[in-house]
Amino acid sequence: MSNTIEVTIGMCQSLVEFGNIEGNLKRGEALARKAASAGCNIIVLPECMDIGWTCPGAKDLAEPIPGKISEQFCDWARELGIYLATGLTERAGDAFYNAAILVSPDGDILLKHRKINELNIAHDIYSPGDSLGVAVTQYGKISIDICADNFPSSQAIGHVLGRMGARLILSPSAWAVPADHDNKKHPYGKMWKQSYAKLAKLYDLHVIGVSNVGWITGGPWKGQKCIGNSIAVGPSGKVIAQGPHGVDAEAMVPVNVTITPQDAWGTVLVNRIRKKGYHGG
Repeated sequence: MSNTIEVTIGMCQSLVEFGNIEGNLKRGEALARKAASAGCNIIVLPECMDIGWTCPGAKDLAEPIPGKISEQFCDWARELGIYLATGLTERAGDAFYNAAILVSPDGDILLKHRKINELNIAHDIYSPGDSLGVAVTQYGKISIDICADNFPSSQAIGHVLGRMGARLILSPSAWAVPADHDNKKHPYGKMWKQSYAKLAKLYDLHVIGVSNVGWITGGPWKGQKCIGNSIAVGPSGKVIAQGPHGVDAEAMVPVNVTITPQDAWGTVLVNRIRKKGYHGG
């Protein structure tokens, strides 16, 4: 198809240890460098990858955005010449947010998203987000959301991003299962695949979810494990790449995508997606 854009995205499912900012950033940087060396143009890291999602010490360790932690990601993006999306824990005055940023190859923060559909077990740490946005890039409009923002019950978020013209939805995540979860008997990811596919098919976009790996050592889900299993879904609704599954499955998974420029918006787009079977607002 004419005017399409080819881009390689590095899904970096890094090990995240609660409260170990130095170690977490070191591992994230190593995977980002590996992805850049492999020719990736866009790199995605997990949710709250600085401190860990629901880490009990989050309020003591969180930094403002921009701030000294986010600036490290800006430095990497600038040095490597890539776009970088990552989840971070944000301090904003007396409030704390489960946040994510998209950084440009110039090292500028193009977007900051604060998770909206936060799980109830995390409400004592994080405040709710209050905005959505897209960034204009040479690859088209890119948006970011976070993990449960893509639950089937919260797809209104994805619909807004699609109607704002997003061609890529990058979603830092932290996918956890009980310690005794048997992935052979109960393969992980069906809900995400179905939810991503619905949005991808309606809006002809790609959805990329990247989870961390490692044991959860504190907080309400202590004893559970994060298992990677990162997923990329294309406009056909099919999975085009998937990361390895497991508590030790740290990996960089490159995925080549073909982006189709947006050619409709407003009521034209609404009428088009209704013809595809969506009858919401």
